[in-house]
Amino acid sequence: MQTKPVLTLDDVNAILDAAQQEAQTNGWAVTVAVADDGGHLLGLRRLDGAPPFSADVATEKARNAAIGRKETQVFEDMINNGRTAFVTAPMQALLAGGVPVLVDGQVAGSVGISGVKPDQDVQVAKAGVAAIA
Repeated sequence: MQTKPVLTLDDVNAILDAAQQEAQTNGWAVTVAVADDGGHLLGLRRLDGAPPFSADVATEKARNAAIGRKETQVFEDMINNGRTAFVTAPMQALLAGGVPVLVDGQVAGSVGISGVKPDQDVQVAKAGVAAIA
């Protein structure tokens, strides 16, 4: 039988805290979503001033990074570089800002950020992931 890494509640809270700290340090109002390896929401934090829709977008970015097993920037780049048929994939929010949490090369979960520019979303997501790396 195979075993796999999973995110604990402590991991989720560490990711949320680190992502929040990164966002607040930069003055960014974002939503942080953390999902398990199947894309199911484990934690969500919408910072003061983050638009309400960012909660849905961050959740979908986290889901896509988990089930797609890669950063969501890859999907956005694929579409922008001409593979427009990919927009019909059963995924929403195919935008930068979703980052998988890798443990020993396996996806244990993911982080999705929404609320600022794409590269800033990614910066916050990676800060969250780094909290448990």
